[in-house]
Amino acid sequence: MKRKTKLGNRLLLALSGCLAAATAGANERYFAYSYEPETMPQGAWEVEQWTTLRAGRNAAVGQTGYQNWELRHSAEYGVTDRYTLEVYANENIESFRDPMAGTSSTTFTFDGISVENRYLVLNPAENPVGLTLYAEPRFSGVQAEMEEKVILGQRHGDWKWAFNLVHSTDWTRHFHTTEGEVEADLGIARDLTKHWAAGLELRDHNEVPDYHAWENSAVYLGPVVSYRRSNWWATLAVLPQIYGINLISDLDKNHHLDLESHERWNIRLIFGIQF
Repeated sequence: MKRKTKLGNRLLLALSGCLAAATAGANERYFAYSYEPETMPQGAWEVEQWTTLRAGRNAAVGQTGYQNWELRHSAEYGVTDRYTLEVYANENIESFRDPMAGTSSTTFTFDGISVENRYLVLNPAENPVGLTLYAEPRFSGVQAEMEEKVILGQRHGDWKWAFNLVHSTDWTRHFHTTEGEVEADLGIARDLTKHWAAGLELRDHNEVPDYHAWENSAVYLGPVVSYRRSNWWATLAVLPQIYGINLISDLDKNHHLDLESHERWNIRLIFGIQF
């Protein structure tokens, strides 16, 4: 009887280990803006389609009906169990109406190629908090960007959280203009069923032109929902701007939101297929 019990315990431990490994190897995203520390298993492939809508400025800045669609097409590869590489092709479609001039504008821009690098420093399966370092250069020929992130996160039963500190530098107008951006992202979600999870995301985005003065700040908060299957997943976040401020000018004539450099709504859908 004791032998059977010991054998059963060993089989149970082995099965638990396999399930844990399968869970750790999955790369589905619980959040649309907040990166999680987990990286791809070595040799694994995934393709992703990102669609982001930034909508809602106002007549004071000459941009009614404002919509900015950001499209990203990517392929992701696990170089090692700790290092994940992802290559993006980036596109942008911007449209709005200027009520003062009585004109409408729609522009399509190819925003270049970017290469995302993520290195897992502390595995959340082995440490109290997971830690991943992130660097993503982007180049389009006439402009460039360098983005860095410190990614923290962990799972506690059915709950999962992630926190990102983000900095980026943009060189635009044929590299004659420099702008810094500072951002903090926080996501908290809970598994509702085997396939569904839901939670909240908080995003605080700030711009520092030429690194001379802090120009503005916008805070977004809203729901995020994700769905996952064995080889594909999808994540949707709808974040309204709940507070914004212009520290240098007040062109939008709004004392509670920033509708000059930021939008009233940030909506993002990410769809991924694993191989």
